[in-house]
Amino acid sequence: MSFLLISMCGGLGAVARFVLNTSIQRWWNRMFPLSTFIINVIATFCAGVAAAAYAHQVVPESTYLLFVTGFLGGFSTFSTAINEMVSLARNRHFAMAAYYLVATIVVPIICVTLGWIVGSLGR
Repeated sequence: MSFLLISMCGGLGAVARFVLNTSIQRWWNRMFPLSTFIINVIATFCAGVAAAAYAHQVVPESTYLLFVTGFLGGFSTFSTAINEMVSLARNRHFAMAAYYLVATIVVPIICVTLGWIVGSLGR
């Protein structure tokens, strides 16, 4: 049963990613892959909040798994970010590829940390 629920949550996360990605791409037509970046920033912040909530026993493990493994697993898209970096480099946009690489690694680490802090407030 857990397998099916996590799969369903993953599907919902993928649909949410598609909707957000499409919405951002409608108005953002620059080289920087903003939609993937925003999606991964949101996902890492939410993962930090969820991890803190689970660690402080605010939510049970089953809820944590449904949200983080299921929904956020379907929502976030690190592999797309890597593919976009490679595409930028192949098109000889080396500075943008390097900037995107650093932003894609550093900003989510900051976001998960901030999420943890927010999820730990009042405990």
